[in-house]
Amino acid sequence: MSPADRPPRPAALRAALAALCAGAALLAASTPVAAAGPPPRPHTAVEVEIPGPEYGGEAGSGHVRVPATGPAKAPPRLSGAARAADGRVTKMIDNGPVGDRLDVVVIGDGYTDGELGRFHDDARAKWAEVTAVEPYATYRDLFNVWTVDAVSAESGISGDPGPDTVRDTALGSYFWCESIERLLCVDQPAVDAYVARAPAADLVIVLANSAKYGGAGYNEPSATLGYEGISTASARHPKSGQVAVHETGHSLGKLADEYFYPGVPGYEKYTGPEPAEANTSTLDAAALAGQRAKWYRWLGEESPDGGPVGAYEGGGYYVTGLYRPTDSSIMRVLGKPFSLPGVEAMIGGFHRHANLVTPLTPTDRTLRLWHTAKAAVPRLAAPDGRQLTVRWYLDGRELKRFAGRTEVRVADLWLLDPRTHRLSVTVEDRTSAVRDPAVARTLTSTATWNVRL
Repeated sequence: MSPADRPPRPAALRAALAALCAGAALLAASTPVAAAGPPPRPHTAVEVEIPGPEYGGEAGSGHVRVPATGPAKAPPRLSGAARAADGRVTKMIDNGPVGDRLDVVVIGDGYTDGELGRFHDDARAKWAEVTAVEPYATYRDLFNVWTVDAVSAESGISGDPGPDTVRDTALGSYFWCESIERLLCVDQPAVDAYVARAPAADLVIVLANSAKYGGAGYNEPSATLGYEGISTASARHPKSGQVAVHETGHSLGKLADEYFYPGVPGYEKYTGPEPAEANTSTLDAAALAGQRAKWYRWLGEESPDGGPVGAYEGGGYYVTGLYRPTDSSIMRVLGKPFSLPGVEAMIGGFHRHANLVTPLTPTDRTLRLWHTAKAAVPRLAAPDGRQLTVRWYLDGRELKRFAGRTEVRVADLWLLDPRTHRLSVTVEDRTSAVRDPAVARTLTSTATWNVRL
């Protein structure tokens, strides 16, 4: 088997490679530093997912540990205009306050000062690719998208077209990472330096100024910046948007890979405990139903990726011993939709970061008769026209006459006594795409005001 198609490394080897690598690298900065250069930093290793081959069907080729930092280099030499543009933050898509939306940060690499317009065009095009896939399409108004301009000294990406091509870029992106042509790695500390400039980051996408096929999934949450993961993608390759969506299945949906490796020693049969991920199980369909486990609520339903939900053997890299819900979801095959259980997991992931109601009238003061309680509620783009359910309550009693409204005048509450009352609006996502009660309970948001005569 060639390095380009190797499966995930055994646990013992992965653990060994997790140790600190010898030596240190210099931090690539976007602004000038003292003549002595930046201080050294630890050269640690991180685990990333390898995208599947360009002309194959599999969404991934397992995982490998790579250096967190890129090759050591001198600080870039940028003109005054380039330095002024470097790090500029733009809210490309504004759907509400950062605390109430899932904030995506897009950073380009290999774009010079004169190519920043192209980067912004590439970012809009790539986000359009992502939001064409369900459930992103329905819930696109739950997202803010920020761009951060990373100005590179040279145009293009190292490793494009060949492994001997080296370019001076802001994020140190490079193909041929770990000798795998399509594996597009970055200098993660450099990425983090740009991410930190954005007001918030729940998910990070790095777009390489290239049309070469490639990407990577850095799916460990950031302990310092809070984002769920980094997806790298070639900006102008037609399959790179699908690579990014697959990676967000891990970072946002907490889904497992569903592909496997026939004929590879060590992956013939899984014998471990029940996996934590929602889309793999040691149980077959009968056991899932009997134990009311994992995706049992979806068994027999027709899935958008084709065929009924069941228990298809093979997944999590193993040929036998693990089952997946459907034959060919995007967690196994690029270009396919999420399965029904996958859609449910993604919706739950969206709601971990997004609130469904934003109070436009301050909630930290008592409203009087002449005030109006106003709230913003995101719109859905569901194919069936479904919208979020909006209900109002006074002291816990539902005011059914105000159902669906986004503002209520205090005078219309018909208050009859001088006591302070509690007015609240609850917004609920009553989607049929979620059947797990534990997930359904997270699809509700509430805003509350004190009101009185």
